[in-house]
Amino acid sequence: MSFIKFAVAADKCTQCDACVMDCPARIITRTGEIPEIQPQSEASCIRCQHCMTVCPTGAISILGLKPEDSLELSPDLLPTAKQMHTLLRGRRSVRQYRQENVPSAVIDELLATVANAPTGCNARDLRFLVVDDRAALQRLLNTIVKALEKPEASLSGMLPHAVKAYRERGEDHIFRGAPHLLVISAGKNSVCGKEDIDLALAYFELLAQCSGVGTVWCGFLKYIVEAAPELRASLKLGPDTPFYAMLFGYPAVQYARTVQRDGSAVIERFGE
Repeated sequence: MSFIKFAVAADKCTQCDACVMDCPARIITRTGEIPEIQPQSEASCIRCQHCMTVCPTGAISILGLKPEDSLELSPDLLPTAKQMHTLLRGRRSVRQYRQENVPSAVIDELLATVANAPTGCNARDLRFLVVDDRAALQRLLNTIVKALEKPEASLSGMLPHAVKAYRERGEDHIFRGAPHLLVISAGKNSVCGKEDIDLALAYFELLAQCSGVGTVWCGFLKYIVEAAPELRASLKLGPDTPFYAMLFGYPAVQYARTVQRDGSAVIERFGE
């Protein structure tokens, strides 16, 4: 029996060979009426589901997944190019947040969609650690500050200022007063761990913006873990596990227009 459960409904297959041509592993063939994958080739399947999604009639199922459970990619459900341009130009790092939690259902929906972000070789070896409650993030902040105050902590850059600001004035320069934290880490099977993490966070950021949720990349957490490695355990990270983090919550600020950065990047054309 096929362990990747590749199946074709003969009554729906039009023999268009779209699945044969689009398979990245080139393991789908059609010598008869319907496409097939030979048993000896199944181990080469990268589980990308291209075959199921490219089939125009929904004839293909794989990995126990059925095409009727997928979302239809109809044009009216996709953003226009103008909308995407505006989203990317208008994205802002939010450092002012409302004093409320984002509902768990909203967070769960965001993370479920972000799990579809691309990974190198379709390894899909990412782990999402989410702090979904303001009180829990406050407890983590207190744990972090205490760890950074230990004599053995190696503080540099802005960390000493952040600790002092928190202790003396109650200012949160680490988590920016956000109610939530998302930490994405890559497992040992990840081929492009750092890139996979960055892509997933970028997808999360854009999707959050469309859901009325503000975000800011939390680079401070990288420096904090370097200064106090014992904090890795609190974040459920191994000694060498790559990770990055993002803060998020409902913004307490509303931006009225985009910035103007069209000339910020150096654009070159090959051969010139």
